[in-house]
Amino acid sequence: MLLESRSLWVAETNTYVLAADSGGPAVIIDAPPDPVGIGRLLADHDLYAAALLLTHGHVDHMGGAGAVAKESEVAVYVHPDDDFLTLHPERQLQMLFGMMPPGDYSPPERLRDLADGQKLKVSGFTIDVLHTPGHTPGHCCFLVDEEGVLFSGDQLFAGSIGRTDLPGGDYDTLMLSMVNKILPLGDDVVVHPGHGPATTLARERLLNPFLQV
Repeated sequence: MLLESRSLWVAETNTYVLAADSGGPAVIIDAPPDPVGIGRLLADHDLYAAALLLTHGHVDHMGGAGAVAKESEVAVYVHPDDDFLTLHPERQLQMLFGMMPPGDYSPPERLRDLADGQKLKVSGFTIDVLHTPGHTPGHCCFLVDEEGVLFSGDQLFAGSIGRTDLPGGDYDTLMLSMVNKILPLGDDVVVHPGHGPATTLARERLLNPFLQV
């Protein structure tokens, strides 16, 4: 398995590429508004995009999805409960910056819906979709069970959890998602979050103050 990441844009959002090996198709997970950076990450390993999965619709995770999809001609997967975010990145940018920064933030033309329990078979992997609302209504985590890898987006970080004070966020809902979808996974699962370093579920159970219940 080839798994590489790069922190991009002002929010230092982790973009991941997952592939069987270099020189072949790759799954991209999250696309901040830096399509050039995403292209370089693929090129560094001689990869081409086979699918783009979005953990949620916040602009720091999907602002580059339209440009990447146009360049690579791939479908973009996101949960429909986040359409109010995914389809209107300009509203988020106005809220964050009071203006539209330079760049192409147009949403993807081809969106495919994610659903809880869905199994995506792409680039030689089976990716389980875990709908984990709370940070946003449509937030999803992606589990590659055979590799023991979880892409947690803004659900779970090393030592913290996703914020719930933005439109559509709800703390109680996020924690219910944690109890029902994340904590039942094994201790040895490696967590690759949307921001910050990787961790393990064992470490988070032991040290994450939000999981000390």
